[in-house]
Amino acid sequence: MAHSVGMLGQECFDLKNKAIAHLLDYSFIDEIPTIDYSLLFSKDHNERAKSLEHLGKACQDFGFFYLINGVEERVVEGALKGISDFFELTNQEERSEYLKKNPMDRIRWYLRSDAGENRENLKIVTHPEYHCPSKPDSCKDAIGEYLKGMHEVELGLAKAISTTLGYEETYIEKEFKLEAGFDVATLNLYPPSLQSKGSTGLAEHTDPGFFVSLIQDVNGGLQVLSHKGNWITVNIPRNTIFIGIGDHLEILTNGKYKSHIHQVILDNNEVKRISMATLHGPSLDTFVAPAPGFIDDCHPPAYRGMTYNESLELNGFDEIDVQSSLIQLQMPLSL
Repeated sequence: MAHSVGMLGQECFDLKNKAIAHLLDYSFIDEIPTIDYSLLFSKDHNERAKSLEHLGKACQDFGFFYLINGVEERVVEGALKGISDFFELTNQEERSEYLKKNPMDRIRWYLRSDAGENRENLKIVTHPEYHCPSKPDSCKDAIGEYLKGMHEVELGLAKAISTTLGYEETYIEKEFKLEAGFDVATLNLYPPSLQSKGSTGLAEHTDPGFFVSLIQDVNGGLQVLSHKGNWITVNIPRNTIFIGIGDHLEILTNGKYKSHIHQVILDNNEVKRISMATLHGPSLDTFVAPAPGFIDDCHPPAYRGMTYNESLELNGFDEIDVQSSLIQLQMPLSL
């Protein structure tokens, strides 16, 4: 028995050393990988296998990637115009109608301009029911069409990522109950740097849920913290969606696929910037904890389990705020 425990200890030691060696190889890390969504479902077996391998590496080695051929370009451009129209064709008094009213708000607007945050935004619950201001007319339909397409992409990525983890295609969809998933989109308007009251558009944070998707009209501001501790500026190519792993996929996989800290800096913003970040989450009643398949003697549970709703409200926030509680859910390290 003593011999087997010693062997197990050596195995864990070797695994940790391999992980450290892997993390020290950062020659590849600063270039954000691009995933072609269409190739993940290619009828060519070799092409599909290669694309899935690339996706698995992007999830494990980066935690974020660019996605192409997911939602039609005209639909993405239409959504961005809809967001612009909301901020341009309504006045601040009209938008303030959506200031916080109660914890169950499904549309919420706010404006901040201080050293810690500079942006105006509108948060809308988009799934399982779609909520959006009725004015202007161009906003609701255009954003709704994009979100419908993005939900299909979400289900497709759930299948593909499940496969990269060695599970059946339906694994994540079932674990997170994605058909009833709680999705929230944040429509952002960031000012040019000359009009801001500080360099920070949005402070460092991670996002809860399965993953976050982002579209924007101009590049500038978004930065993601890499494995080696460098801030990578995210310059999203045209007709491309930025995808970042969410906290709850990190929890489900016991840290195999990690969410990453990101922030928005306004220093180089010469013009205003519009973006929409959509947090694609489990259903509110889904209990998320490290799955048994990601736990063993070398990888004990690193997070405590909790329903998605409880995790969103853990720090005193409301569901629509979709604030991270990852730090509070992390188990203390055992020595």
